[in-house]
Amino acid sequence: MSSLSDFNLAEESNFAQTLVGWYEHHKRNLPWRHTHDPYRIWLSEVILQQTRVAQGLPYYERFVAAYPTVTDMAQADERDLLRLWQGLGYYSRARNLHQTAKVVATNLKGVFPDSYHNLLKLKGVGVYTAAAIASFAFGERVPVVDGNVYRVLARVFGVDQDITTTTAKKTFVALALQLIQHARDPATYNQAIMEFGAIQCTPVSPDCMLCPLQQQCVAYQTGRQQLLPVKAKKAAVRERFFYYFVFHNHGRFALRERTTRDVWQQLYDFALVETARQPGGEPTSVLRDLGLTGQLENWVLRGLQTAAPVPATQLLSHQRIRALFYEFDVPDRIAGILPDGLMWYLPDEVRALPKPVLIVNYLAGRLDK
Repeated sequence: MSSLSDFNLAEESNFAQTLVGWYEHHKRNLPWRHTHDPYRIWLSEVILQQTRVAQGLPYYERFVAAYPTVTDMAQADERDLLRLWQGLGYYSRARNLHQTAKVVATNLKGVFPDSYHNLLKLKGVGVYTAAAIASFAFGERVPVVDGNVYRVLARVFGVDQDITTTTAKKTFVALALQLIQHARDPATYNQAIMEFGAIQCTPVSPDCMLCPLQQQCVAYQTGRQQLLPVKAKKAAVRERFFYYFVFHNHGRFALRERTTRDVWQQLYDFALVETARQPGGEPTSVLRDLGLTGQLENWVLRGLQTAAPVPATQLLSHQRIRALFYEFDVPDRIAGILPDGLMWYLPDEVRALPKPVLIVNYLAGRLDK
C-alpha cells in the first residue's frame, strides 16, 4: 500500500482505540508525562531526540533540577549548560535550547506559544517537537510523527515508501492526521503510538505474538516486519584520526576550546593534530612526520613522557574518531609559554569544563592523581 485511498477506514477507527487501550496497561512511568508545562515537555523532547529514554531520563532530571523554569535556563551560563549536556552529543541542540529559552523568557515574557504553528517559529523547534508540545501541553489535535510512529504506521498499514523521501513523509503525515481524528484524547493517543513503537513494535524482534494489532497488521500478515519501514541506507561513516598531546604541570592540565565549526564546537579538549592516517608511533617521529614546529614541538621534545600512548575511539552519527593520547609533564621553564589556544586548568576547573565524552573517558581517574 502506498496511497491514502488504500487504507481501511474501519481499521483506522479501531487502530486509535486499540492503541490507547494497550497504552493504559503498558505505559512507562516517566516524569514528563505528569505535566502540562510546555517548558518541561519541550526539554524532554529535545533531550530524547535520537536518545533512548534510559539514557535521557537522568539528563532530564539534572536539567530540571538546575533550571526549573525557562527563565532559569535563559539566565544560565552557556558553559554550564553544555557541561550538563555533556555525553548526549549533537551540541548544537543544547545551544539552540539556550537561545530559544532566552527568546521565550525575554521576548515572550516566559510564556510558550500555545499552538503548533506558533511553536514552529521558535529556533530549533521542528515539526515533531512543535506537535509534541502542542499536543501534550495544550491538547491540540496534531499528530507526532517520529521514528517509532513511522515504524508502526509502515508495518500496520503496509506503507512501503522510503521514509527518507519527501513523498513518503507527506504520506505518513496525512495518514497520521487521519488517524488522530479518531482519538478521543489526542495527547494520550500520541503518547500511545510512540510508546507502542518503543516497546512493542520495536525495530528488531517486535513482539508480534502478543500484539493487539496483529490481525490488521499488513507486515505481520505478509511476513514483512523486518522490511518495513523502508529506509535508504545510511551514508558511509567518515573515519577521522586524532593525535592528542596531553600536557600537565604541577597538577594542571592544558586544554583549549574548540572554536571552529566542527564536531564538539565550544567544548574543550587537548592540543590536537588531525591526520589522514591511523595514529601510531613515537611522539617525536609523529611530529617529524607531520612537519610540526613551534611551541607544540618544543613541549614534546622538552617534556617528559609520563605514560604509554592510550588509544580510544568514539563513534558519532556519521563519523568515527580514532584517537591516540600522548601524555607529557612540562617543565616549569617552558610552562609559561603555551601553544596557541591552550590554557592551564586545575583539576576542579577541568571537571567544570564541557568536554567530549572521548576526553571525559580519558580523564577518568587522572584528575585525582
